[in-house]
Amino acid sequence: MRGKTFLSLVGFLLVLGLIAGCAKAPQEKVDEAKAAVEAARAAEADRYNADLFNAAQDSLNAAMAEIEAQNSKFALTRNYDRANALLESVISNARAAQEGVMAKKEEIKAEAQNLLTGAQAALDEVKKLMARAPRGKEGREVLEQMQTELSGVEAQLAEANNALNSGDVAGARDKAKAASDKLASLKQELEDAISKKASLSR
Repeated sequence: MRGKTFLSLVGFLLVLGLIAGCAKAPQEKVDEAKAAVEAARAAEADRYNADLFNAAQDSLNAAMAEIEAQNSKFALTRNYDRANALLESVISNARAAQEGVMAKKEEIKAEAQNLLTGAQAALDEVKKLMARAPRGKEGREVLEQMQTELSGVEAQLAEANNALNSGDVAGARDKAKAASDKLASLKQELEDAISKKASLSR
């Protein structure tokens, strides 16, 4: 009888040991991964290094889903190896995204500055073309509309410069690009009108 009791006690202790030793959710790694993602977001990696940041965010979502799936299993069958691997990927990508922000900002800043320089030259050229454009009744109406559009472009370029000076290099790049595209369109329209006038006057 005592032997059976002893064996039962040993068996009970073994079960307790197995339960105590079963896999546990990697909460510390989760906290580290979340902190890495938030640090990257604070550094604007979501804006300037979006591919790596999104990869980190996707891995974090996958890791959390995997942890939930393991938590729903019987304690002795839980395995958090995949979750741990995903969390390591989160930390690696988030840190890489954060570290790459400054280089990406410098790259976009240079692009914005080049676009602004080109846009200013295009603006001057469009103004010269407007002075040569046909001035008939229909031509005056078109030129008035173009002048309104040109004023909008000048305002956009001013906004791009302000964005660049305030450190919003992505915003500056986007505004300068939009202004450049509009100026290219206006230039083409004016050149076509001037060419048409010249061919009619021959």
